[in-house]
Amino acid sequence: METTHKVDVLAMAQRARQAARQLAMADGLTKNRALLAMAEQLVENAPHLQRENGLDLQAARTNGLSAAMIDRLHLTDSRIAGMAEGLRQVAALPDPVGEITDLKIRPNGMRVGRMRVPLGVIGVIYESRPNVTADAAALCVKSGNAVILRGGSEAYHSNRAIAESLLHGLRTAGLPVDAVQYIETTDRSAVGDLLRCDGLVDVIIPRGGKDLIARIVAESRIPVIKHLDGICHTYVDRDADLEMALALTLNGKMQRTGVCNATETLLVHQAVAATFLPAVCRQLAAAGCELRGCPLTRVLVHDLVPVLEARPEDWDTEYLDAILSIRVVMSLDEAMDHIETHSSRHTDVIVTRHYSRAMRFLREVDSASVMINASSRFSDGFEFGLGAEMGISTDKLHVRGPVGLEGLTTQKYIVMGDGQLRQ
Repeated sequence: METTHKVDVLAMAQRARQAARQLAMADGLTKNRALLAMAEQLVENAPHLQRENGLDLQAARTNGLSAAMIDRLHLTDSRIAGMAEGLRQVAALPDPVGEITDLKIRPNGMRVGRMRVPLGVIGVIYESRPNVTADAAALCVKSGNAVILRGGSEAYHSNRAIAESLLHGLRTAGLPVDAVQYIETTDRSAVGDLLRCDGLVDVIIPRGGKDLIARIVAESRIPVIKHLDGICHTYVDRDADLEMALALTLNGKMQRTGVCNATETLLVHQAVAATFLPAVCRQLAAAGCELRGCPLTRVLVHDLVPVLEARPEDWDTEYLDAILSIRVVMSLDEAMDHIETHSSRHTDVIVTRHYSRAMRFLREVDSASVMINASSRFSDGFEFGLGAEMGISTDKLHVRGPVGLEGLTTQKYIVMGDGQLRQ
C-alpha cells in the first residue's frame, strides 16, 4: 500500500530552519540524552516496528522485488537492536560543535581562530534500508543539524514508524520535534519539492542507486554530498605478500558484493601474475565469483577456471555483484594510469611490501580513500572510527570519504579582541 497525498515540503523546510537554530544552541549532554531516549524507544517499539515493516515486506513480495532487496528491508530483532546500538554509539562520540582550533595571536594582540558549527538543515533522500532513518537522524542531531528525511516507497511504513520513535527522544530531551521530520508520502514530486528549497535547506545527501543520485544532482538547487559509483581497485604489486594479497582480494570482492566499497577490478603485476592469478581465480570461482579478464589473464588460468573476456566497458562498471574484472599490468605506473582512467575516486588499494611504491600510490592515486595492505571493504565510517556515517563522498568540497559528524559541520572564523582598531 502506498500513500500519495500531497505534503507541504516548503512548510517542513521552514519549520526545520527554525528548529536548526534551537538545535545549534543545544549542549552535548542534551543531544546525547535525546539519542539515548531514541535508542530506548526503538527497542520498546520493536513489535510495532515489525508490524509496520511487515506491510512493506508484503508489498515487496507482491511487487516482485528481489530476495536481496527484501532482505535489506527486513527489520529483524537484531537489526532493530543494531539501530539502537548505533544511536548509543553516536551519543558516545565527541561533540564536534563549538570546537575552537587554530587560535593564533596577531601582532596587535587580537586572537583569530576557527569554530566548528552545524551546516544547518540537511535533506536526506534514500532508498531501501530503513536503518538509514535512525542513522541519519542520529548524526544530524549530534552535529546540531535539523534533518528532513525522504525514504523510498518500498520502506514507507517502516521509515515512518522509526521516525515516530525518534521524535520521542527529542521530546524527552526538550529539543524541537521539527529537528527530525519525515516526508510522509510516496509521491515522487516531494523529492523535487525538497530539491527546490534553496535558502532553507543547506545541503542534500542522497543514499541509493546511481539513477536516484544522478536525478538529484541534475535537479537540485542545493549543494549535494554524494558519490555515483564505487569502482574500487585492488592492485597486487610485484613485491606483494601473495598470501596476504589472496586474502585481501577475496575479502574485498566476496565479503559483501552489493556494496560501494567492494573491489570491482583486480590489477596484478606481470612479475607475480603467473603465480598469483591461478591461486586467486580458483578461490574466487569456488566462492561463486564470475571472472572477466584481459587476454593475458585468460591465458594464465585457462586450464583452471572459466574466465570471460573482459570488454572495454567492464573496466568502468560497478558490478555490485559476484563479478570481478582482472587485468595484468607491467608496472606500478600502468596500474595507476588504469586507476586514473577508470576509478570512480572511491577506494583504491595497493598490496605491497615495497615502501617507496606504497608511498607513491598513496600520494598519486586521487581517490577519497587510498589504502596499503588493507581490504577495500574497510572504506566505511564505522571502520574508520567515525561511528555511523551518512554515506561516502567522492567530491572534494566540502567533505571527502566517509561522512561522519565532522563532515556534517563547517567552520567559521572567530576573532577575540580588546578594542583593536585597524590602522
